[in-house]
Amino acid sequence: MGAFTPWRGAKEVSGVAFVVAREVPTSSSMAVPHGPAGVGEARRRMRDELRISGVSDSVIDDAVLILSELLSNSCRHGRPLGQAEIGDGDIRAAWRVDSTGRLTVEVTDGGGPTRPVPATPSVTARGGRGLNIITALAQDWGVRDSSTGEVTVWVNVTEGHRREDFATRVVVPGSGLGFADAFEDLD
Repeated sequence: MGAFTPWRGAKEVSGVAFVVAREVPTSSSMAVPHGPAGVGEARRRMRDELRISGVSDSVIDDAVLILSELLSNSCRHGRPLGQAEIGDGDIRAAWRVDSTGRLTVEVTDGGGPTRPVPATPSVTARGGRGLNIITALAQDWGVRDSSTGEVTVWVNVTEGHRREDFATRVVVPGSGLGFADAFEDLD
């Protein structure tokens, strides 16, 4: 756990309301198993902690999707961390809210054979859209390398920054059909 922000709430005891001061986390870090097993737990923990911290639902929804994409990419393309203090075979997920309300989400792994860059997948590809989704939802994102070979992908998320034009209609070349039309007969 990292820094904390004071939280005030009301608690009623025997008909008398007391104002209770409580510390809520503005940053968190956790080891996640290198594989799909820990992704759900990381998403639940992030959602719960950000709600307690007073982050808006729209930012939380975007951040949880971003965390899922980063963890999936790390499991698919990166190696697990191998440091005893982190947990051998894990990757690290972290998030923090700064004093301006900007949320930063980070996932760190042991690096991989390629750099994280947005792909240009075909219309029928089953993957390759994760960093494009992140680009659409984030204010900014980037990659940080450590001298020990760790790679951290970080993403800044703020209220109202989502690029609404991301989900534009995709046309299947030469068919005159939109993306959804091309798959209509598959149901």
